[in-house]
Amino acid sequence: MRIGFAASAPFGADVLERLAAKHEIAFVLTQPDAPAGRGRGLRPAQAKLTAMQLGLPVVERLDDPLPAETIVLVAYGRLIPRELLERHLWLNVHPSLLPRWRGAAPVERALIAGDEETGVTVIKLVEELDAGPIAAQRAFVVGPDDDAGVVYDRAAALGAELVEETLAGPVFRPQPEEGVTYAEKIGPEDRVLDLTRPKEAVDRVRALSPHIGARTELHGRPVTVWRARVEDGAFVPVEVQPAGGRRMAYAEWLRGLR
Repeated sequence: MRIGFAASAPFGADVLERLAAKHEIAFVLTQPDAPAGRGRGLRPAQAKLTAMQLGLPVVERLDDPLPAETIVLVAYGRLIPRELLERHLWLNVHPSLLPRWRGAAPVERALIAGDEETGVTVIKLVEELDAGPIAAQRAFVVGPDDDAGVVYDRAAALGAELVEETLAGPVFRPQPEEGVTYAEKIGPEDRVLDLTRPKEAVDRVRALSPHIGARTELHGRPVTVWRARVEDGAFVPVEVQPAGGRRMAYAEWLRGLR
């Protein structure tokens, strides 16, 4: 089937690569290059890089022609105007069990909350945030050691499967009105660990690894914690990164302090 695709983030790029193996992708709508990194140089979105690697046409403006009746949208990051919602069928792949965790950071918020189950939902895109009717939904278990990277990888594979099922003949049902929660974008305050609550701190580390990073002070030094565990009721760092340094095992970092 010939479809359009809209994405910016790595999660969307992963789903794009999976769908491109089975479908003709008419175009990839993505956001323009944006400043990133310490030098604040312009950097393309991961979905754009993936599209270019696959030899797919890239569109960066919503007022450009979008030559497809159906467009799959995954972590695109911008609102779609009403006239475009009415002109095309937009299928949104969202990595949560909607209506739980509508919004920008569903995987991260699920892990911070200690959810033991999450999943993927394919909805028809509407103006209200992540509130469209459901075409497909499937859950999976979140393991105690799974971080956001693991969950996003699993969600991308499942999302591509659910899109395949939906494209064969979409049938929509309304989202439940009960159980709505919102996954706000991760801010600086969300990165700070409370080491007096070891289980919650480990969940936060998992939620922010491997792409954001949780922060705390250890032995009077600021560090980013990438992996940790609870041992005998205490928070135990496993992998850390000192300011301006590289990621390393916690034991190696301790040796460097001596």
